[in-house]
Amino acid sequence: MAKIKLRDPQGLPYNLGALLYIVVLYGLGWAGLFHDTWLINGLAVLALAHSMIIASYLLHDCGHNAVFTSAEHNATLGRFLNAIAGSNYGRYEDIRYKHMRHHVDNCDPVSFDYRSFLKRHPLVEKFIFALEWAYIPAVEFMMHGMMILAPWIYPSKAGQKSRVIRVVLIRGALLLAVAIISLKALLLYALAQVILLTVLRFMDCYQHNYEVVFNLEDKSAAFPHRGDAVFEQSNTYTNLLSQRFPLLNMLVLNFCYHNAHHEKPVLGWYRLPALHQSMGENPTQTLTFWDQARCFHRHRLGRIYAEEYGNDEVQTSVQDGRAVGVNALSFLTAF
Repeated sequence: MAKIKLRDPQGLPYNLGALLYIVVLYGLGWAGLFHDTWLINGLAVLALAHSMIIASYLLHDCGHNAVFTSAEHNATLGRFLNAIAGSNYGRYEDIRYKHMRHHVDNCDPVSFDYRSFLKRHPLVEKFIFALEWAYIPAVEFMMHGMMILAPWIYPSKAGQKSRVIRVVLIRGALLLAVAIISLKALLLYALAQVILLTVLRFMDCYQHNYEVVFNLEDKSAAFPHRGDAVFEQSNTYTNLLSQRFPLLNMLVLNFCYHNAHHEKPVLGWYRLPALHQSMGENPTQTLTFWDQARCFHRHRLGRIYAEEYGNDEVQTSVQDGRAVGVNALSFLTAF
């Protein structure tokens, strides 16, 4: 095995700190779910959810080989973080492939068109709409569920059947044990998953004005904006949680510095604020948190069938409350 070498040696305290934060909060969060005090339960849900959020975004850095110089070492850490995030029904390698297509092709390629599925199944459609109205990210749960079914649907994933069965049996047994010990703890874990998927969805919702295409399986597909750096930056948006208090952006591991990330995808998350500042202020590419939150709430049902971000300028539509956004673009759902 190759010697472990960091891509950025100065990033050791940052990445090690993030990893320790994930492990400690994940452990404390699970322990707190079984406590008899509701206050402890509530804090445990937040701790568990945030450990999975940070794990997801550190996994994203691994996918860009931004942590180690070796792809093998990034993959090893990425697989561990994928399990922490609860999305390891899908392979790390597939997560990375899909996300690299997003960066190279300057679009959002997917395999499963859940919209067509819902239109063919009206009862499921009504159920999904009811859950989404209640702020439960049902579409995202459906996409995660499809990761389990993918080997039996997509020929390219057929070789993963035994792996998926193994993951389902292990995770299923662990969750069954949790339920036997405390059904409340299992329900609280489900709530932490709701928070995780809601945060990831919110961050993805307005970061791009890309086309959603259903050809992830076609490796030879041609794309009009592939490799177009000008198009990439002009259709990418920075959605800081706070401009006044930049430390708050660490809550999503600086994933909100999205123009900076697309400028230098292999740059570690801890260096994105400095790159953002060096790129200069560009108000047309910056979205405010509260404008996004208003749109995110207002269009939570309209977004279910939305297939594009909209042709008008995103910042204007977000400010006016017209921006619908798009669901099911999480890098964790690799199909």
